[in-house]
This record gives sequence, C-alpha cells and structure tokens, in this order.
Amino acid sequence: MRIGEVARRSGVSVRALRYYEEQGLLTPARSPGGQREYADDAVDRVRFFQQLYAAGLPSRRIAELLPCIDTGTTTGEQRAMLDAERARIRQRIDEYTAALARLDEIVEAAAERRS
Repeated sequence: MRIGEVARRSGVSVRALRYYEEQGLLTPARSPGGQREYADDAVDRVRFFQQLYAAGLPSRRIAELLPCIDTGTTTGEQRAMLDAERARIRQRIDEYTAALARLDEIVEAAAERRS
C-alpha cells in the first residue's frame, strides 16, 4: 500500500511516516518508479508506535525494541529494558488513575452542590 493510504488508515501524517523511515522504524519497499510500498501490517505497526510514543518512549528506544517486537525473542539486556519500560508505564498509569479518581471526587462534589 502507498504512503498516503498508510497515513490515512493509521491516523498519522505522511511526514510522520517519513520520520519513522528515517529513524529505522519502518522500511517500505520501493516500486520501480521509486514510490514507497508498505506491507499490509504497516498500519498496525504505526499504531503501535503511536501507543509507545504516547507512553513516553522516544523513537530511539522504540528502535531498540524492534528486534524484540519482530522476532519475539530477547536478550537479557533487552528483557531488562522491556521490564524497565513496563515499570515506567505502569507507574504513569497508577499516577493517571489517582488523578482520575481525584477528578471524579471533584465532579461528584460539584454535582451534589447543585442538587
């Protein structure tokens, strides 16, 4: 599929896809005319990158994780990195959950005052 289709289906810009390519995260094939041609799994892969970015991982770290993602195997160093990222994300989730609970309390208190 072409770059515009991947961008449309994954919800990112063409510019973002080019950036992913520059960072070594995506490697499209090239048509005889030089146009990028992406595999069918490119959309899911880009969405996963977006999730990792949203979780705070930089492109450098995502690139380091790609061999684990692609092969399903890890070295001890890669497992340590995955465990550290997982713990960091879990901490952020816990912080967001606490913030959400506090906001819920504020909304509930405000609703009770209106009644």
